[in-house]
Amino acid sequence: MKLVECWIEHPIRSLDQTYTYICKEEVKPGCRVQIALKNAKVTGFVEKVTETKESREEIEKRLGFEVKEILSVIDQESLITKELHDLAEWLHEETLSTMISCFSAMLPSKAKPSSSHKQAVTEKWVKISDIEVTLTPKQLEAFQYVKEKGECRYSEVRKHFPNQAKALLDKDAFILFEREKEGEEIEEEITSVPYLLTETQKQAMKEIEEADDPVYLICGVTGSGKTEIYLQLAAKALSEGKQVLILVPEIALTPQMIERVSTRFGKGLAIYHSGLNPQEKYEQYRMVKNRKARIVVGTRSAVFLPFHDLGLIVMDEEHDSSYKQDTQPSYHCRDIAVWRGKYHGCKVILGSATPTLESYARAIKKVYHLVTMDQRVNHELPQVTVVPMKDTIRKGESYILSDTLKEKLGQRLNDHQQAIILLNRRGYSSALRCRNCQEVIQCPHCDLAMSYHKDVKRMKCHSCGYEMAVPATCPSCGEKAGFSSYGFGTQRLEDEVKSVFPQARILRMDADTTSRKNSHKAILESFGKGDADILLGTQMIAKGLDFPNVTLVGVVNGDEGLNRLDFHSCETTFDLLMQAGGRSGRSKEKGEVVFQVYDPDHYAVVSAANQDYLAFFKNEMQFRHAGQYPPYTYMIALTVAGYKQENVDQLAELLYKSIRGPFKTIGVISLLKINDKFRSRILLKGKDLSQMQQAVRQFMDTTKENLNGLQIDVNPLYLD
Repeated sequence: MKLVECWIEHPIRSLDQTYTYICKEEVKPGCRVQIALKNAKVTGFVEKVTETKESREEIEKRLGFEVKEILSVIDQESLITKELHDLAEWLHEETLSTMISCFSAMLPSKAKPSSSHKQAVTEKWVKISDIEVTLTPKQLEAFQYVKEKGECRYSEVRKHFPNQAKALLDKDAFILFEREKEGEEIEEEITSVPYLLTETQKQAMKEIEEADDPVYLICGVTGSGKTEIYLQLAAKALSEGKQVLILVPEIALTPQMIERVSTRFGKGLAIYHSGLNPQEKYEQYRMVKNRKARIVVGTRSAVFLPFHDLGLIVMDEEHDSSYKQDTQPSYHCRDIAVWRGKYHGCKVILGSATPTLESYARAIKKVYHLVTMDQRVNHELPQVTVVPMKDTIRKGESYILSDTLKEKLGQRLNDHQQAIILLNRRGYSSALRCRNCQEVIQCPHCDLAMSYHKDVKRMKCHSCGYEMAVPATCPSCGEKAGFSSYGFGTQRLEDEVKSVFPQARILRMDADTTSRKNSHKAILESFGKGDADILLGTQMIAKGLDFPNVTLVGVVNGDEGLNRLDFHSCETTFDLLMQAGGRSGRSKEKGEVVFQVYDPDHYAVVSAANQDYLAFFKNEMQFRHAGQYPPYTYMIALTVAGYKQENVDQLAELLYKSIRGPFKTIGVISLLKINDKFRSRILLKGKDLSQMQQAVRQFMDTTKENLNGLQIDVNPLYLD
């Protein structure tokens, strides 16, 4: 008999401990089991298995409680490695999350410790049996085919021997069995060779190869050739028999990176991102676990794949907020990458033209090794024009497209060159306002204005996803006076560009046009082949993309992000402008960039226009120091959410009064209602993160309150 300690799939924080069961079957740590919890069947995740000769009665007498038997064993082998188990324990401590949520974050949906888990897809395989049978010459050929392979997919046998496969099964010459479906390995012809490096690239490579530091921050201007550095470092790691992980922040960036990696290395590539269905994710996960994948390109969750011998981790566009998980456990991908790099003894490369202030500050303090690449491969940065929209609107110009941007777009169309226009807001109108009472139509489930989407003639909430038709009467005053549109999004921008340039071929890339599978890849491939003159979209087109024929980038409402009250607003605005501008003039033709802004003198805009990261860093650090924001302090955001206002207020007040120490406790702050949930937040701010973590942990360990509605975010990115 076996004593099995399990973590239980349950959201209640008070159950964040292992529970003991007995099991008569073979079961291993890291496997899922089905267990009984009160009157329900739930999934458990096995922590420890101990063989015992004691009877059930003896076990219960020794432990002092009734021990139930495991109902069934779901997995025959562990889903995680020893390393991932250690990582889950570290993540549990650092993010103040439950252990079961940490395991769930690591695993693809078909392997998560969840009661609603679905079985992985299986496929039929055959192998030869020991039974002697009489075979026809053609059947003997099919028999030899399988014998040489050892085991073979049944579909493969049927493809080559359609008339013999079933006959050999009927004669018991083949043994039919099922196996979990495996991912198809990506195999490309090697058509790309390493580029001849510039002097700047050579110096960066030399620094990284000759130093023994664990983490490197490449601060390189857009177009400086950081990707080629990644690929040549990857080639070295692969030649030593190691595995390589290349992380990108957005699914939109994976097609170009996949193409570069596959055409350089040919085979052994796995991909892992949110665009894959659950079965495909599971197959890619197993490819890594079974050592069939040598190199992986993926988004945030790929950092948890079960590697065995990592030789290099690359985190491209390390500044991007997509690397931060906003649900429990609220981890930052960079922290996981650094942890795994230390575990495997491999180098971690963080790359960006606009590194986060936290990373650059660490580099200055030599916690990270700073590598600077201040020259483009083509040695020519794009020319930037800042258009002050307040002045142009006074002159009677369009509030969407300034005359300057129109003129430069016209030039590109005449010269058969391409342009990118960015507006970081999707939809047609940001809001509809009643002409009678001036009230804005709000989402019935959130305290947010609903956006109008002209293509489907519906209102959409960009927070909870709720949709509805435009109401015939105003929900506030009941009048039929109609509505005025307020603000504009990418759909309205597309209409404006079409009206000015009817001959232009336009592609739009935003959350509305990329909802279908592989749509990111299709849009980018079409634009890359020259099937469109203008690519317009949201921030997903602002970074990492490389199109040689793009010589103009226009950023519309470029400083809109400054209106946010969040302490990161200046940094995200600067990043957006710098990254978007970097898409222009990356090849032989000179590039131009147009920033349409309302505050042309703000240091984020001025620094981006001058493409001067250090100037922005200096100004922003002064602001952060004055307000005692990161990286000068650490923060923990404790957000309480619930369907009843009084319950939220009660728990928030308890948190505020109970969690005290040599740090600031700020709150209680009321937040906007989202998805029918009222929300309040308490913010902890201090110099010693471990002190704040300990104070929160002590409260959770001692309180008898129900903490189901509590969300903990250690070092949050956003506070608005």
